[in-house]
Amino acid sequence: MNMSQSISACFANYFNFKGRASRSEYWWFYLFCLLLSALGSLVDAATGYAGGYGTMYWLIVAATFFPSLTAAVRRLHDVGKSGWWLLIAFTIIGLIPLIIWMASQGIKQNNLYGKPIKFKNN
Repeated sequence: MNMSQSISACFANYFNFKGRASRSEYWWFYLFCLLLSALGSLVDAATGYAGGYGTMYWLIVAATFFPSLTAAVRRLHDVGKSGWWLLIAFTIIGLIPLIIWMASQGIKQNNLYGKPIKFKNN
């Protein structure tokens, strides 16, 4: 999956917490959100907001919050974990297993959350 396919898939599944998301889908969308928020900060800084966290930045964060959340939940489903595991991020140390799970290869068999993801080679 490339970046544009990932962006399309994540926005198409805006509120879909069911199913699975591949590593490439999650990480391409994560990169897209990171770059978009950096661009929003630059625009805000150029228009005079101190620190660059003005209106444009917060509009981007609001627009990408749910797709990012649902992509993360579906990514955890791909490695066989419940989406509730995202809550361990609030412990700060819980970010370590989350990053490992997000970077791990998905389960190749059917699991509780659905069939494995298969892509056609372009």
